[in-house]
Amino acid sequence: MAASLSQIKCTPMIHVFSRPNPSRPSSWSPLSSWRPVKVIMSCDQKSYWGSINEDIEAHLKQAVPVKEPLSVYEPLHYLTFVAPRNTAPALCVAACELVGGHRDQALPIASALHLMYAASYTHENLPLKESCRPKSMIHHKYSPNIELLTGDGMLPFGLELLARSDHPTQNISDRILRVIIEITRAIGSQGMIHGQYHEIESIQSNGNSSCHVQEIGRVCEKYEGSLHACAATCGAIIGGGSEEEIENMRRYGLCVGKILGMSNRLKGNDKELVKLVGELSSLAMEELKGFNGSKVEAISGFIEDNIM
Repeated sequence: MAASLSQIKCTPMIHVFSRPNPSRPSSWSPLSSWRPVKVIMSCDQKSYWGSINEDIEAHLKQAVPVKEPLSVYEPLHYLTFVAPRNTAPALCVAACELVGGHRDQALPIASALHLMYAASYTHENLPLKESCRPKSMIHHKYSPNIELLTGDGMLPFGLELLARSDHPTQNISDRILRVIIEITRAIGSQGMIHGQYHEIESIQSNGNSSCHVQEIGRVCEKYEGSLHACAATCGAIIGGGSEEEIENMRRYGLCVGKILGMSNRLKGNDKELVKLVGELSSLAMEELKGFNGSKVEAISGFIEDNIM
């Protein structure tokens, strides 16, 4: 993660998809003719997302130090940062700022979301002899038992970060409780775990290849979709968004999560995939119609900025 969040150097602005009126993002359909290309971001966009990721990493380093007992905190620290960066925590912060909240409000949630993802990543990549998954490329510094237990420990530790962020002078206890409910629901049997189950089932089975895109879509809806919907929702909640804004962010996060998941799993120009991604992108942009301000431009470029 540390390597992924290194300082970004700006490059000239290059727009792959034009957007003539940034104040009306709903008129822009960036993936109507989608293709898997690397997008060069503007300096402002790079600075915005780069600064968010740097702040999340700094918060995580402070929250997950190496301390006594070393047998617990060394593997916790290592496995927290060896997990690759996920885009959901940054989306949480951006959603908070979009509805008028302050970045500091969202950083404990973003850190908790990374811990939830890191726990899932750790469990998915355990160095087991019998596994249906591709061999992990990460360096396993600890035994499978230690990695399994540490992954288990990340989940309550993330919830502890959330609970501790509820300062009595801020009067946000109701928001924190709601965020905890959203996160536990998203990572549970109806969310990420559901997606993992279907992905393993799909890998083990020899299903009809014609259903491949649809099956991957279902996996992505439950895994990346649930995680990003949760992240955007929690950001809007903690930032003090209205119920309408919170639900707009939930639907936006679901769409972009599915897009990112499918683009990572399905490389190429499959016509069915291109069509589905285009539809999801249009739906995502539609959810931003009611928002105003400079933050709309940054978050409306989330899909473009994260598809390579």
